[in-house]
Amino acid sequence: MLTIQYVPHSEFLNLDSTSKIKKILGLVKEEKIVMVEGKLKKTEEAELIQRTMEIIDQKFKGIEIASIDPQETNAFKKFLFNMLLGDRTGVTLIGPASVVKSIKKDPNKIQLFTKTGGSKKNKRKTKKKK
Repeated sequence: MLTIQYVPHSEFLNLDSTSKIKKILGLVKEEKIVMVEGKLKKTEEAELIQRTMEIIDQKFKGIEIASIDPQETNAFKKFLFNMLLGDRTGVTLIGPASVVKSIKKDPNKIQLFTKTGGSKKNKRKTKKKK
């Protein structure tokens, strides 16, 4: 069963970077896809990847991660959003590599594709249009 766990910004508000990463990795190791409100700092993302590489084993194959931040072309609105929301804008998805096949993103959306456990017989056949 696929589980997506939403983590609001308020849960990370009083945590240092190490505690945030520990919390995220704990959830991902339970084979949950984690949706974090806001974006991780570049240093936190790098530390998450580094920590992940240290704990990869037969059971835990690693992570897939992607962040998206709504693009605002109006400079004043962008400034206002940053002042009011800080690092709460956007969303970050983190999932176990054993579950997540790939994550594709463009400036306005993220598509997360999961690996299927079924056989090749279950593939949907399409009919050609005449």
